[in-house]
Amino acid sequence: MKKKWTIKEQAPAEKVKFLKDAINVNAIIGNLLVQRGIEDYDHAKDFFRPALTSLHDPFLMKDMKKAVQRIIDAGKKREKILVYGDYDVDGTTAVSLVFTFLRWLGLKCDYYIPDRYAEGYGVSFKGVDYAADNGFGLIISLDCGIKSKDKVAHAQKKGIDFIICDHHEPDDQIPEAIAILNPKQIDCPYPFKELSGCGIGFKLVQAIAVNYEIPFSTIEQYLDLVALSIAADIVPITGENRILTYHGLKRINTSPREGFKAIMELAQLKREINVSDLVFIFGPRINSAGRIETGKNAVELLIADNVQKALLSGESINKTNVERRDVDLSITQEAINIIMTDEKLKNRKTTVLYNPDWHKGVIGIVASRLIEKCFYRPTIILTKSNGSVTGSARSVKTFNIYQAISSCSHLLEQFGGHRYAAGITLKEENLSAFIDLFEQVVSKTITDDMLTPEIEIDSPLPFYAITPKLYSVLKQFSPVGPGNMTPVFMAENVITKRPPQIVGSGHLKLSLAQTDNPHITFSAIGYDMQEYQTLVSADKPFKICYTLRENEWNGEKSIELHLKDIQI
Repeated sequence: MKKKWTIKEQAPAEKVKFLKDAINVNAIIGNLLVQRGIEDYDHAKDFFRPALTSLHDPFLMKDMKKAVQRIIDAGKKREKILVYGDYDVDGTTAVSLVFTFLRWLGLKCDYYIPDRYAEGYGVSFKGVDYAADNGFGLIISLDCGIKSKDKVAHAQKKGIDFIICDHHEPDDQIPEAIAILNPKQIDCPYPFKELSGCGIGFKLVQAIAVNYEIPFSTIEQYLDLVALSIAADIVPITGENRILTYHGLKRINTSPREGFKAIMELAQLKREINVSDLVFIFGPRINSAGRIETGKNAVELLIADNVQKALLSGESINKTNVERRDVDLSITQEAINIIMTDEKLKNRKTTVLYNPDWHKGVIGIVASRLIEKCFYRPTIILTKSNGSVTGSARSVKTFNIYQAISSCSHLLEQFGGHRYAAGITLKEENLSAFIDLFEQVVSKTITDDMLTPEIEIDSPLPFYAITPKLYSVLKQFSPVGPGNMTPVFMAENVITKRPPQIVGSGHLKLSLAQTDNPHITFSAIGYDMQEYQTLVSADKPFKICYTLRENEWNGEKSIELHLKDIQI
């Protein structure tokens, strides 16, 4: 897939010099920091040493006082509280966090994770009925609920109050809950708008702790769950999220909970855990529970208080994850075959595919795979569940798929999500009309630029400038993620020093130098880049874009180039 390279505007020289002198870094680091909006000593200190004291007061969030008071009242009355969350990573981490804390406080509580297949996403009538049948007087919904007006009304009729903790976009009309904690409400003054669902759950816990004069150090143990939710839910790792992720990762690497220890042991992770590990190793395993079996298995793993329980849950989830991977790869290949044999589908600006037999638990992953590997365009993969067509939507960079779906809302029974990912449900008789209308809406609003995958390059970086000292500072840019991505560099006039190798399942391994400094060489790896073998084998210099990483072999560490793309 051809990619467009865009070199970011380099920071003004005077700003780079000012910062360089203020914090004693070289011009390369100074440029990267100014590009990220860091222009003086104080901002640099906050960036490199995120402080828990910089977290916002939880009571700045609209309805927080109401939520805390309602929970206090429940405790006084010995009323049962049901902690209700979605079945994905954000939902199950949020449930694990809030449930564990309320139980520690001595409140009567239990948790509920809806069944993906029987109930679907978010708050369900079945879940509300479960609460009523089992004597719960209060439901705290996490990572869901902002669009559940009818379910909240149903709960009210049964004498059950609702506290909604959600980070998804609210509609103009919101549920009539006792309290709604969502910084994205127009009238919510909370300064940071991009918390994960688990992050909002943590702010609720923080507020309760303040009320009971519980030291913050007591609730720091939950930051590992918040970090996992932020990484897996792909929310910006800026502002408050950066602080939470930074300290959550410290927790995981110094005193991980039993469930995390089990994942690390089963995945044979013996190094320091980073955001990438949370996204690609921890997240898929936690998600697989809700995709293949039940999200309750993920909560059991995350709240396990001894190694035996954790390993038992972890082994079950690991097995489920292998099954999930096999299923999603099979469906992905089937979807590719459908598109490649249909000229009409190949030439669309969107991909919308439906098969009633596809596994509901993996269709979101399939949509992402199609975009990453084959067809870079807004994609919706649909299957049948409980008599309705249901699906997962994924977008390309800069295109708001939630807005496009909203334009087709009259054909839908239900939808929710955000600009890059959404879920929809519709009647089968509306499917054809929806596919056509969605294509029309996207075609009118998407540009050709949006349909070409783009690699943003922070700065040119010749090989002679790559030093252990530079890499040591770059490591401190962590935690990296949306809003603070790993710096991407470019080098020109690159040559191979020995014949390229194909290793593993199609990875390109190279030894590289530049024509003006052929004695300076670096090892490089390009995952799934075997197609470039012929290009780099030609007796002709090329250019690369890459990130830097540390490679360890036989106890020795070295800096390695991680290739993003190669061009002549």
